[in-house]
Amino acid sequence: MHRRAAARAALLPESKRRPRKIGTPSIWRPSSRSAWFEDLDQAIEHITAYGSQHTDAIVTEDYTRARRFLREVDSSSVMVNASTRFADGFEYGLGAEIGISTDKLHARGPVGLEGLTSQKFVVLGDGQIRE
Repeated sequence: MHRRAAARAALLPESKRRPRKIGTPSIWRPSSRSAWFEDLDQAIEHITAYGSQHTDAIVTEDYTRARRFLREVDSSSVMVNASTRFADGFEYGLGAEIGISTDKLHARGPVGLEGLTSQKFVVLGDGQIRE
């Protein structure tokens, strides 16, 4: 048993332990996490502490909060009122994805200015989903 799994198992009472599911690796399974927060500060703090820096979204009717979310969340894709399933290289016009990274620097060897920059994709929606 992996050290982290053992630590989690020690913290959970027997009734709450879940058996490990064998099957499709999690990287190929569709997954999503959602949470409700009392205020935007709490949400941004949570994303900063536990997020993957890949894709984060907010559902809100408040334009000011949406703009703050887009500005302060440090993820490669940030979305307002749109499905996170739009976070895809093909959807962004980059062609087929050959890999996914949350690193900010992909350079090796001599690096010019372009190699020191990273992109942040912003998706604004009105409830759209990707099927």
